[in-house]
Amino acid sequence: MPLKYKLKSREEIPAEHAALYIERDGAFYLDAEGVTEKAKADEMRNHNIELRKQIEDFTTRFEGIDPDEVRRLAEEKRKLELQAQGHKPEEIEKIVVDRVKGLKADWDKQLFTVTGERDSLTTRLTAIQIDQGVITAATKRGLRPTAIPDITSRARTVFKLVNGAPQAFEADGKTIRYGRDGVTPMTLEEWVDAQVSDAPHLFESNAGGGAAGNGAGGTGGSSRSVKNPFRKETWNLTEQMKLQKTDPGLAARMKAAA
Repeated sequence: MPLKYKLKSREEIPAEHAALYIERDGAFYLDAEGVTEKAKADEMRNHNIELRKQIEDFTTRFEGIDPDEVRRLAEEKRKLELQAQGHKPEEIEKIVVDRVKGLKADWDKQLFTVTGERDSLTTRLTAIQIDQGVITAATKRGLRPTAIPDITSRARTVFKLVNGAPQAFEADGKTIRYGRDGVTPMTLEEWVDAQVSDAPHLFESNAGGGAAGNGAGGTGGSSRSVKNPFRKETWNLTEQMKLQKTDPGLAARMKAAA
């Protein structure tokens, strides 16, 4: 006789099979692997049958229907509804265009605001990174306090911020200007050293047109450019001696700039 999976009481269990049953939830179950209670098995089978029937119903119901075509027809339906409200096809197009224009105007306004804020921040950052850097370096070379606007204006025509750091460019604004070694980009300090000889009137020791101008072998004048006798292309030992005698400070700066 086959063993029953579930018994209600211990008395129903044959004595020779008592060891094969365990008590659970007020009943006694056959302790065997892979065995499922018939009621649960029937429930799962019925559920699967129901799901299969639903799938078959949906398959039959939507057989031959293209989802993309359904979406297209839905869009056509929306347009027809608008027409039913008194809108012609060309009016519908105008409604859409006007709506897009309105949205674009809002976006352009927001972009304009953001761009303005960005440019303002860039200007402020330029003042901090370039102006202060030039002023610091030039002050060490004896920059006149009244020459600060002049030298910062000159620096802004040469330097731009690139990745947050000052970068020197040639007059075209695109070609990198290199320093004395001809390999690395010109630094703020190198540029200021060049100004000591190219624009000596910006610095304290070059005031007036006397010694500094004559020391360079020129005709005087506080605002003219002075050739650097220490540079290779304008090397002049006589002018070097004159400059060291008349203005040792300027001579030292020009020598360092060379």
